Amino acid sequence: MTQPSLETHDLTVRFGGHVAVDHVTCAFRPGELTAIVGPNGAGKTTYFNLISGQIPASEGSVLLSGEDITRLSIPARTERGLGRAFQLTNLFPKLTVLENVRLVVQSRMRRGFNIWTMALSHRDLIEAAEAVLERVRLSHLAHQTVAYLPHGDQRKLEVATLIAMEPKVFMFDEPTAGMSVDEAPVILDLIAEIKRNTDATVLLVEHKMDVIRSLADRIMVLHNGALVADGAPAEVMASAVVQEAYMGKELADV
Repeated sequence: MTQPSLETHDLTVRFGGHVAVDHVTCAFRPGELTAIVGPNGAGKTTYFNLISGQIPASEGSVLLSGEDITRLSIPARTERGLGRAFQLTNLFPKLTVLENVRLVVQSRMRRGFNIWTMALSHRDLIEAAEAVLERVRLSHLAHQTVAYLPHGDQRKLEVATLIAMEPKVFMFDEPTAGMSVDEAPVILDLIAEIKRNTDATVLLVEHKMDVIRSLADRIMVLHNGALVADGAPAEVMASAVVQEAYMGKELADV
């Protein structure tokens, strides 16, 4: 079996007396898209926050390609290949679309330069950023200031910055949140393209079951911070645990 690219072992976080994520052990492998589902308050985003380093774990560990990254900073995790897109866009609003992506390419190539210097002196960085913008259908907005972009285009740009990082693990937290019916398919197509054309590991927090059915190789279900189901989509979605959770019923102890 393929070596996991990402693992969590007994990953736990407590806020006062509340256990938000409760000893979650799971392994994620290259080329696999896992949808993480559960009712509101189940611990999905908190689990993401523990993996990406936004909050420290109370117990347990996070491993990336076999390396324990539990105590590493967010930048250190990013440098090792962990990439995350958030529910809310996380961009530089006063810079242009192209400059946002160019900064990511610069960081990945470990190249230092002043972003206000002449573009031609860093043509390779510009060309790499332009190639990413073409993939996400934003080339026509390359010189637009991000603050003036519609919400849907900002979400596309955040996916572009994630692609530019070339991470081993892509983490998408409700990537279509706040998007219109017309805008959402573009983001989903980009995620499908990542899954289809790379051996990256993809984690997706999503509420829309039609999205999960179309993209996921595997579903894991969190409820009250605990992992209550994990397996093939058809099997997990047919389980009583998932149906009860999504119908808002009280789950029995599992």
